[in-house]
Amino acid sequence: MLGVNLLIVLTLAFMCCFGHAMRFELRSGHTKCIAEDIKNNAMTVGKYFVVNPSEGSLLPDSHKITVRVNSPHGNSYHYGNQVDSGNFAFTAAESGDYTACFWAPDHKPPVTVTIELDWRTGVAAKDWTKVAKKGQIEAMEFELRKLYETVTSIHDEMFYLREREEEMQDLNKATNAKMFTFSFLSILVCLSVAGMQLWHLKSFFERKKLL
Repeated sequence: MLGVNLLIVLTLAFMCCFGHAMRFELRSGHTKCIAEDIKNNAMTVGKYFVVNPSEGSLLPDSHKITVRVNSPHGNSYHYGNQVDSGNFAFTAAESGDYTACFWAPDHKPPVTVTIELDWRTGVAAKDWTKVAKKGQIEAMEFELRKLYETVTSIHDEMFYLREREEEMQDLNKATNAKMFTFSFLSILVCLSVAGMQLWHLKSFFERKKLL
């Protein structure tokens, strides 16, 4: 059990420190969405750009994309139309899956656009270089402050995961209760139909004087 908890803590620490940086391909006329589970009041920043297929030359118009970042309830936090790069930053007002959707307009002949996305949340979203310069603090104090922020973020994340687990348990209990009620009613209906059929057959045979 201790090993599992340590593994969870190390995994969360890795996620908090490095965030999500990725590169993916998108064909023209298609949409691809990236989801990030963010807790309430957590800061998140992201930047993206289209990789130029021909270095040293201007990016063709066929490689322009449309980007939208939405909250779990559909609130828009960022929108870019026909862009080749951009960035977004906000503090989450609600917990859940935030989505960044990328759309490449239709083009003939079809082209494939390569996009690089760097999305960071929590401690990883802070610019620690600016913090160090602004505070003019020593290296040890700076590392301790960064470590404290990381531990605090992991602590909050574990409580958030516990809340989500309790929500899922409540949902499972409610679903099981509904399934039990539905099964019980189904059995009652089946028994009632079987009883009516037996009564109908008995009445039929009595009328025909077969019984």
